[in-house]
Amino acid sequence: MRIADQHQGFLVMLGLFLATLLTGVFLFFLPATAVMPPGGGDSLLLAWFSLHCLWMVVLASRLRRGPLFWDLLGPAAEGLFFFGFFLFLFAYIFALNANMDYVQRFIESGGNLRLALDTRTERLIAVSRFAPLLGADLVIWLLAGVRRRAEGHEGEGWLFLSPLLVLLSVGLSVLAAPSAFFLEGLPLLGWVSLVPLFVVLRGQTRAARTGRAVWYGLLYGVLFTLLGNFWLGTFNLISLQAVGVIFLGFYGLFMPLAAGALRRARNEPWCVVVLPLAWTAFELARSSGFLGYPWLLVAHSQYRLLPLIQLAELGGVWLVSFVVLLVNSLGAEMVLLLLRRDCSVAARVRGLRASALGIAGVLVLSLGGGAFLLSRPLPSRGEVRLALIQQNSDPRKHEYRRTLDSLMALTEATRSYEPDLVVWSETAFVPNIRRWSREDPRRYGLARLVQEFLAYQETMGTWLVTGNDDYRQVLDEEGEELERHNFNAAVLLSPEGVRHETYHKIKLVPFTEYFPYERQFPWVYQMLLDFDVAFWTPGEERTIFHHPDFRFATPICFEDVFPGQVREFARAGMEVVVNLTNDYWSLQEVAAQQHFVAALFRTVELRRPMVRSTASGVTSHIDAAGRIVATVPQYSEQYLLATVEIPDGSRVTLYERWGDWVPWSAAVVLVLLLGWQGLVELRERRPRREQGREGADRLSDG
Repeated sequence: MRIADQHQGFLVMLGLFLATLLTGVFLFFLPATAVMPPGGGDSLLLAWFSLHCLWMVVLASRLRRGPLFWDLLGPAAEGLFFFGFFLFLFAYIFALNANMDYVQRFIESGGNLRLALDTRTERLIAVSRFAPLLGADLVIWLLAGVRRRAEGHEGEGWLFLSPLLVLLSVGLSVLAAPSAFFLEGLPLLGWVSLVPLFVVLRGQTRAARTGRAVWYGLLYGVLFTLLGNFWLGTFNLISLQAVGVIFLGFYGLFMPLAAGALRRARNEPWCVVVLPLAWTAFELARSSGFLGYPWLLVAHSQYRLLPLIQLAELGGVWLVSFVVLLVNSLGAEMVLLLLRRDCSVAARVRGLRASALGIAGVLVLSLGGGAFLLSRPLPSRGEVRLALIQQNSDPRKHEYRRTLDSLMALTEATRSYEPDLVVWSETAFVPNIRRWSREDPRRYGLARLVQEFLAYQETMGTWLVTGNDDYRQVLDEEGEELERHNFNAAVLLSPEGVRHETYHKIKLVPFTEYFPYERQFPWVYQMLLDFDVAFWTPGEERTIFHHPDFRFATPICFEDVFPGQVREFARAGMEVVVNLTNDYWSLQEVAAQQHFVAALFRTVELRRPMVRSTASGVTSHIDAAGRIVATVPQYSEQYLLATVEIPDGSRVTLYERWGDWVPWSAAVVLVLLLGWQGLVELRERRPRREQGREGADRLSDG
C-alpha cells in the first residue's frame, strides 16, 4: 500500500521533521527542559530521539526514489510511539518524587538525580520533551492503520484495531482493581477486563501473526504494570524502573509460550482454556523467587465478592484467578464469533449459546461452591483483644521523637480497654533496641530514646509487639566485630519489659531492600548504592510468637501478599496473622489499598484471622472468612480495637495441605493438551505420507 503521491509523503516528512526539530529544541537548547549535560537516566530518551532522526533520514532517502509505503510507516510509528510512551509514563510518574523533602535533600547533597523543585514543574518538563514526537508518531500510525483498512489489506479485518483493544484492556484492568480513580476498585470490570486482550491474542494467532500477538501481550503487561503500580515511583528512586524492567522480562518469557500454545490450538475446541490455564501458571511464576511480586493478580479485583473468594480455601488465590480468567476467555470467544466472516448464522448462534452457557455454568459452580464453603462453621477456642496503633508517620523519614510521642499517646488512649496485646507497625520504633539499650544514655541520644521507650513499655501493663531494627554481629576469636547483619524485625515484649521473641523479615523487596548478586553484578550493586538504597539481611527462621492466650506470626510489610510465605507460618503453628506494615512513603491511598486487598486472601486460604497494624493504612481486622470486620481511615492518627476469634485448628484447608497445586496443575494440563494434539497430528500425517509413497511407487512401476 503506497502513498498516492509524493505530496502526501512530503507532508508526512514535514510533520515528522517539525516534531523532531521541536523536541531537539526542548532537549538541547531550552535551559528549563534541556538534558545537557546528559545523565545516565537520559540515555533511553536520547536513544528514542536518535531513532526518530535515523527514521527521518531513511524516509527522506526512500522518498527521493519514489513513493513511501504505509506498510513500512505504520509498524515503525507504532513501535516508536509505544517506546516513547513507556518512557513518558516513567518520567511523568517519577515526577512525584519532586515533592518529597528527602529526595530534594538527596539532590542537594550531590545525589545522582536531577529533578525540578516540585512535581507540577517536573511533569510539564516531561510533557514538553515527549509530546511533539509522540503526537507525530500517533498521527502517522493511525493514518497508516486507516489506509490499510480502507484498501482492504488481506487478512486485516478488525486487526488494525488491536493496539486500541489492548489499551482498552489495560484501562479496564486498572479500574477493576483499587486505583487512583476508584479506591475500592470496580469488581464487575474484572470479569470483562481481559476480553479485548484475549480477542487480540486469539485473532492475531489465528491470522498466523504470532509475533504480533507477542508484541501486544508485552504491550499490555508493561502498561498495566506501570499504571497499576504508579505509586512505586515514590517507594525508592529506582523501584518503578526496576519493576518495569522485571515485568518486561516476565511477559517477554510468558507471551511467546502463550502465543505459541494459542497458535497450536487455534482450531481446537479447547482453545478457549489455553489462556486461562497459561495465565494462572504465569501468576505463580511471576510471584516466585527473588523477583517475585504477586501484586494486582486477576483475583484481587474480586476481594469484595465474598462467595467467590471462598474458593481460595481449596486452591488459593490462584483458583479465584482461574475462574475470572475462564469467564474472560469465554467472553472473548463470543466476541470472536461475532467478528468472524466465515461462519454461518446458525453456527454463530450455536457458538454464542455454548459460550453463554459456559459462563453461566462457571458462575453457578464457583459462586454456589463458595457459598457452601462460607456456610460451614469456623470453630474457635476463645477471643483476644488487640489494640492496633496507626501513628500516621514514616518512622524513617520523620523525627524518631515525634513518632514515639504519637505511638505512646495513641497507646495510652487504648489502656482503658485493657487489650491483651498492643501492636505497633513496621519499624514503628526505629532505634535498635538491642544495640542502644547497651549504650550509655548520657552519651547517646538514641540510647536515651530507647531507655525512655523501655521505661514506658513497662508501665503499659500488657504485651507489645513492635517493628524495630535489629542486628547480629559476627565476632573473631578476640571478640572484635568481623561482620554485622542488619534486619527488619518484629520484637515481642512482655508486660515486665522482657524481650521474649524476635522475628527477622525473610522475604525482602528485591533491589530496594536486598540484592544478593553483588559479586556477579557489581555495577548494579554500585548503582543501587548511588541511588541511596539501604540493604537488609534476610531472616532465616519463621518465628511463631507465643502470647499466653494465642500464637501469632508477624509477616512484615509485603510478606503478607505471598501465599506460600504465610502458609509456611500456618504450618509452623500460627493461629493469627499479625501484619506490620509501613506504606506511608507512597503518600497514595491506592498503594495501601492494593496491599490490603492482596493480603486479605491469606485469611481464606488458611482460615486464620488477620489484623494489620500500619503506619498510615490500611489498619484493619479481617476474619477467617475474608470479611472486612473493621478499618480506620488512612493517613490519620488512629487506633483500632479488634476482638479476634482464635481458630481451634480443626479446619485445615486444602490450600494449607497442598499449597500451589492449582497453577502447577494448570501448567501440566496445558502441556498434556498440547502433547495430545501433537500426537493426533502425527497420526494424521502418517497415512498421508504412506499414500504419497504408494503413489510414487505406482508411478515408478508404470
